[in-house]
Amino acid sequence: MKWQANIRVMLKPSVNDPQGLSIRGALQSLGFTSVEDVRAGKYFQVRLTADDRAHAQLQVEQMCDKLLANPVIETFAFELAEAPERVA
Repeated sequence: MKWQANIRVMLKPSVNDPQGLSIRGALQSLGFTSVEDVRAGKYFQVRLTADDRAHAQLQVEQMCDKLLANPVIETFAFELAEAPERVA
């Protein structure tokens, strides 16, 4: 069975986010003065094959723990669904 995981990786709240600060400054300089804070993160879409949802979920958690997120400074969350058919 094909699955698609939509994964969000964010810095932990206690970790300084220089990229977010830069983006906030740029937005404010463009006139978006109501922007108070920006946190930057990463987004991944991963298609995988697994026999069932539990096995797919376990694989995605292991991917995040081993490569996609640094558990010391980042957190991750994901949504898992049956993958849509690819259109040629």
